[in-house]
Amino acid sequence: MPLEPRKRLSARTSVMLALTAVLGLVAFCWPLFVRPGAVLGSDASGRTATPFVMGAIMAVVLALLIAELSNEDLDVKALAMLGVLAAVGTAVRPVSAGTAGIETVFVLLILAGRVFGPSFGFMLGILTMFSSALLTGGVGTWLPYQMLGAGFVGLLPGLLPRRRPRPGSVGEIVVLCLYGFVAGFGYGYLLDFAFWPFTTGLGMGAPGFDPEASPWRNLHTFFVLDTVTSAGWNMGRALTNAVLIALLGRPLMRILRRTSRQARFD
Repeated sequence: MPLEPRKRLSARTSVMLALTAVLGLVAFCWPLFVRPGAVLGSDASGRTATPFVMGAIMAVVLALLIAELSNEDLDVKALAMLGVLAAVGTAVRPVSAGTAGIETVFVLLILAGRVFGPSFGFMLGILTMFSSALLTGGVGTWLPYQMLGAGFVGLLPGLLPRRRPRPGSVGEIVVLCLYGFVAGFGYGYLLDFAFWPFTTGLGMGAPGFDPEASPWRNLHTFFVLDTVTSAGWNMGRALTNAVLIALLGRPLMRILRRTSRQARFD
């Protein structure tokens, strides 16, 4: 029996998601256009920017949650499901994170984002990374960027076409496997880039960030350098996503979709 397509996002929620994407890109890419030294002074580690990024993330998540609740895109049952899945992700992440790039939590973000939509997936990624960091003591300058990266991983599957490939079909699993593979690399590139301008180059003699170079030249340098140095780690994450989605994607999405219909989230 074919599933009914998820209703369209409200205009307010769409605007909030677009604003979220823009702010997220600014948080990662601002050193390309503004000299880090001009903003952070002598702090070459980026620590000064971390509280501002964290504050912006929390403000955007709160605004997105209010927009969803006020437009009835998210009800109390869906909010409870968000909390349950965030708790599951919090429990799963410490088991696998840090070993050859293998991180199983992204499978949950991808499948939930596909079933419940982009804003749900984004908030799930943010909350999962935040709560797991509190649980494991992994709070540091990297946390806001991990939260944003995971949020983007959960957001994009909800923006894929809803009718094609047909929900529950082999084609849908293939598309999500491909997305999971690409997202594994994309997340790694984003996290590495967040600190690259502060940890390489800057007169150290190594190929790295050059504040005098154009944004495109710096991006090219980073892509080549990070591909050479981090390909193995990112490959572990990408393969984990693809393999687990291929093995567990259909039964897990069947459970999530059944929950969605019975609780009438849509």
